[in-house]
Amino acid sequence: MHPDAFAAARGPAWEELASLTSAARGRTQRLAAADVLRLGARYREAAADLAYARRRFGDDAVTRRVETLVVRARPLVYGARPRGGSLWDYLAHGYWRAVAERPLPLLVAWLLMLVPAVLAGLWALSDPAAAGGLVPAEFRSVAEPQHHGLVLHGAGEHAGVSVGIFVNNIQVTFLAYAGGLTLGLLTGYVLATNGILLGAVAGLATQAGNGGDLLRLVVGHGVLELSCIAVKAAAGLRVGWALVEPGPGTRGEALKSEAARSIGIVLGTMPWLVLAGLVEGFVTGTYSTAVVLPLGVALGALYWVLVFRARPGASPRQDRP
Repeated sequence: MHPDAFAAARGPAWEELASLTSAARGRTQRLAAADVLRLGARYREAAADLAYARRRFGDDAVTRRVETLVVRARPLVYGARPRGGSLWDYLAHGYWRAVAERPLPLLVAWLLMLVPAVLAGLWALSDPAAAGGLVPAEFRSVAEPQHHGLVLHGAGEHAGVSVGIFVNNIQVTFLAYAGGLTLGLLTGYVLATNGILLGAVAGLATQAGNGGDLLRLVVGHGVLELSCIAVKAAAGLRVGWALVEPGPGTRGEALKSEAARSIGIVLGTMPWLVLAGLVEGFVTGTYSTAVVLPLGVALGALYWVLVFRARPGASPRQDRP
């Protein structure tokens, strides 16, 4: 069934649920006994519709519409918000489902970061003098031609460039999420500027013959860090979209609902950022590219395999509506 046809068929029941939820204003005592029974019936139908929409339509506007209705009505039906599971259960299962359920914001986040990075890298290769003026001072050493690459200046320089990139990426992850409150505009700006910085640094290093050294310096933790940036930015874009297109409820209700889901993504991503930091501290600059490169790729691959396995329809396990 096409999403529009599904919405046309089930729309009247959804509208009734939305109307009853609004009339209750957070307390079923404000409804007549018959309306309470209708609220329960419409909620069960909407919960079943949500499960169907997630399985058939994935991240579609119809799915988000039903999801918002179910989230708003759930406290009325159960009397209180259901207690969440354990932290471990969320980190092992809920986090990955939350990341995977909205693939479009993820794709947009990656594009906003990678397209500027590629363009900036090509610019740095063709005009290193101009591109060098765009790069902060702590990264400019990568553009200095050296017989032994970045190793010539010892471990201190490695640590300085590496820590500078890591701290920058930590700041980017938080700004990218908080930028959702600006309708996602700040999120897009943060992603684009970070991509330009990464691309320019990589292009300057490659043009100066230091590309291999820079690769060894950042790839061990960089793949995982960039993945964390994209995931947190996608959470910010989801918050921004809730303000642009709130669905059947108010913008405040949509923002509250989306923020409650996306803040779990932000917190669940933090252990992976810590892992990237540990790799940077104990592996980067210590081991050869033959060790660092496979490790970095493996960590990034592990992360996205876990996301891929949790996507709607990939597993019989479903979220409770």
